Amino acid sequence: MVRLKDIARHAGVSVMTVSKALRDEPDVSAATKVRIKSLAQQMGYVPDSSAQGLRNRTTKLFGLVIPSSTNPIFARVIFAIEERAHELGYDVLLAHTHNLPAREEACIRRLLSRRVDGLFISPVYRFEAEARIYQEVLARQIPTVLIGPPAPFCKSFVSVETDEQGASFAATQHLLKLGHKRIAYLTGSPTAPWVHERFEGYRRALREAGLDVDDKLVFQAGNTIEDGTKAALQMLNESCGATAIQAVNDLVAIGCADALLSKGLRIPEDISLVGFGNILTAEYFRVPLTTIRQPKYRLGMAAVEAMMNLLKGQRVETKRLPAELIERKSTAPPRTAPK
Repeated sequence: MVRLKDIARHAGVSVMTVSKALRDEPDVSAATKVRIKSLAQQMGYVPDSSAQGLRNRTTKLFGLVIPSSTNPIFARVIFAIEERAHELGYDVLLAHTHNLPAREEACIRRLLSRRVDGLFISPVYRFEAEARIYQEVLARQIPTVLIGPPAPFCKSFVSVETDEQGASFAATQHLLKLGHKRIAYLTGSPTAPWVHERFEGYRRALREAGLDVDDKLVFQAGNTIEDGTKAALQMLNESCGATAIQAVNDLVAIGCADALLSKGLRIPEDISLVGFGNILTAEYFRVPLTTIRQPKYRLGMAAVEAMMNLLKGQRVETKRLPAELIERKSTAPPRTAPK
């Protein structure tokens, strides 16, 4: 392993001069800095980050806690966080919670034991008003940015999130403008604030169109393709008379579409369908899916920006980013005018 004294011997200068040159200290000439840095690179010198951390009381590490990287929504968020963190000289330690509170606590504790400089967390939502691990993070004053809206147990932390309600409102309004009035809604887990926000957008659009939410058109789904399939089959079994369906996310929408198509229904000729998220599969599904494009990459970049401001001791406000309706082939006017 190449050490500072090895570079100093080859450069004919002191170890202190080498150290200052590599840290860009002002009392070393520009020419000497260039010569020493070039020599260090040629010799394959790698700085000891742990030693630097002891000096600076930083580790240049961020912890990123998410449900699962197999969730396509998080792929772009992870990419953006890692990309920006890399530019800023930080590494990212990734941990998966699988939406289990106990595992989330274990993941956060392990990251804290690694002395990360900050945490990015997509919370495991639950009904409880308090969660011990979040209280501990708050007490330790660890800079923390939530990815997604806060719930009561994590309301003290800054977050970056999508304008869920506004985006869902736009999706429902799109179906209303096409002439649909019997719009079924496949909702998600009741513990997640973003699920409630999306449902509120649906409800608000109906209300502004002079319509009430019909409980017979609301079906409990979840977050997965399998959940969407089950909810669609239940909807068909109950013959609710929907001419369009709005799903809480793209995975649920794809599961729903698969069930509808397997039963011989045509999309959008017999029934229209809207998702939420704009995952890659949505565009390349058998019937390209009309959906909401979440600003996934921008959410990741905004999260790092918020983190850097927290590290500087600045006051940071929650950031809510707008989303965009993407119209594809899964929506069209109803086949017959609704009664």
